[in-house]
Amino acid sequence: MMSSRIHICFLAVFLYASLTIIPTSSLGHSHICLSDDHVALFIFGDSFFDAGNNNYINTTFRANYYPYGETFFNYPTGRFSDGRIIPDFIAEFAKLPLIPAYLHPGYKRYADGANFASAGAGALVETRQGSVIDLHTQLSNFKRMKTLLKQEIVEAEAKTLVSRAVYMTSIGGNDYAIYTANSSLFQSYSPEEYVDMVIGNLTTVIKGMHKEGGRKFAFLYLGPLGCRPAARAINAGECDEEITALVKLHNKALFQVLQKLESQLKGFKYSITDIYSIGSQIMNNPLKYGFKEGKAACCGSGPYRGLRTCGVTGVNGSVQGYELCENPNEYVTFDTSHPTERTNLLYAKAMWNGNQSVTWPYNIKALVEQS
Repeated sequence: MMSSRIHICFLAVFLYASLTIIPTSSLGHSHICLSDDHVALFIFGDSFFDAGNNNYINTTFRANYYPYGETFFNYPTGRFSDGRIIPDFIAEFAKLPLIPAYLHPGYKRYADGANFASAGAGALVETRQGSVIDLHTQLSNFKRMKTLLKQEIVEAEAKTLVSRAVYMTSIGGNDYAIYTANSSLFQSYSPEEYVDMVIGNLTTVIKGMHKEGGRKFAFLYLGPLGCRPAARAINAGECDEEITALVKLHNKALFQVLQKLESQLKGFKYSITDIYSIGSQIMNNPLKYGFKEGKAACCGSGPYRGLRTCGVTGVNGSVQGYELCENPNEYVTFDTSHPTERTNLLYAKAMWNGNQSVTWPYNIKALVEQS
């Protein structure tokens, strides 16, 4: 559906594109008129937020095959979930259409926003370099998008839209996965030094977004990565304490740097959501939240279905042997590391209108409503 907050200056006809429903108006640069309270979403990060950008780059980090997408879209879109991801729900709450991947060849309606996230990406350029779109490159893509945005709406309107938009970012988990798997990195940097590098790179990109006109920012803490099925599968069902310690260091450092940026950058406002606490509670008490399974994945193989085989087929197209649950809504986690659509909805609700115990100093709803 088109947003009720946008007034279209022409008759729009809809078509069904390969990733989502996209208005034909988005295929060109026809001028549109925006209402005064229109707020766009610009989305950055990793597989938690990727709506399918990796479908268009040379990488193995893709979710463009069954059973990904089975719940809502009924086909794989490139999202690492059985259905919608967090940005999809945030767009819905903000009365926007779904924001497709920036690299989707049919999407040009940047007045609603754009999704630059890339599965496998990190804050560090070196994290899976050559196989993902790192955070710095995502910022470069945003700058290119701004130029195209000025063709879609007049320049003065574009400047206002960029400043009123909300910039959502989920990043860091892949940086720490690389660190814990690479003994040479582990020996070169202490955990504290490595976290400082990750946060330093993220800070540089945030400042770059601010320089480009961004003022409202929304972040996620890293979730309980050490307790995901992938970690339990290789730790006899226990959580990985090494990565858990890194996650806690990261979350603390992220909060501290955002406090500093608030005092350093003009007009800078932020929201941060503690999905570490939320995710831990859901995993440990699934029945309380309407789930049946909190530790094992819905899709995968091996202990806790923690081996990354979900949907993978052999060279000749044969299935390589993975298990798939009957109802993803009963599971907290869909594959080895990613939430089900239902869990994403809980996270999105916390981001959108959560109270100060889970989201602070603003929630996204408050950011959207601010002029």
